[in-house]
Amino acid sequence: MKPAPFAYERPRDLTAALAAISGDGVTKIIAGGQSLGPMLNLRLVAPDLIVDIGGLAELKHVDRVGDDLVIGACVTHADIEDNRIPDVTRGAMQRVASVIAYRAVRNRGTVGGSLSHADPSADWISALTALGATLTLRRAIGARRVAMSEFVLGALETALQPGEMIESVRVPAMSASARWGYVKACRKTGEFAHAIGAVMIDPEAGTARIVIGAVEAAPVVIDDATELFGGRIGGDFGGKFDPRVVDRILAKAGITDAADRHIHVAVLRKAIAQAAA
Repeated sequence: MKPAPFAYERPRDLTAALAAISGDGVTKIIAGGQSLGPMLNLRLVAPDLIVDIGGLAELKHVDRVGDDLVIGACVTHADIEDNRIPDVTRGAMQRVASVIAYRAVRNRGTVGGSLSHADPSADWISALTALGATLTLRRAIGARRVAMSEFVLGALETALQPGEMIESVRVPAMSASARWGYVKACRKTGEFAHAIGAVMIDPEAGTARIVIGAVEAAPVVIDDATELFGGRIGGDFGGKFDPRVVDRILAKAGITDAADRHIHVAVLRKAIAQAAA
């Protein structure tokens, strides 16, 4: 199929792009086009205007701000996979980027585009939540910062307001004692995940952030994960993991099918084992 007719603009800078998306009618932003392109062709969306931000240098910029890394929304998955940007996560983001879809998708797909689309199966949705990232959302009249854990409201639903776009992602540096695990289950390589487990555990600090993704809704975020490990997170946290606690959390989150819960628990167990290795 072919998309329905639409107007097209390719702004020369961020100011012009923000002005373009602030107008009347249905407007969609395109960067890499790996999510929006198929939706246009299938006529799942039929916007009045497409605003192409793929050429904006302001959205490809990468900065170190203190110990944090600020990544422009149009940085591609391949930029991260190929280590073309600084790394404050001791390789965690690079490993996540390397398993996103296929190389052709990673070459064009952008971090900001993936987050804006908010597919529950998307890797960055779960991974950046576990890493404690925050987003800068920009509109013509100003900007605001939103925690990644508060950005995704549901499947394909975000906190973005009309006339607003993701400008950058701020990722805090991972401490030397923190441990990272990321596992997803797919029927075959490159397909959408049907379960994701992302964990960042710091045994020295006794803290853990656990994210269960690909749940057809906003990810399940467990900020205080001590109950998953017998009340305390120490050096042997992998051996203390209690899957029954996770099963109860998933059931409370609305995942009623026991088989689905079992898959998510199994994937999370692998992610925790990866972090503990």
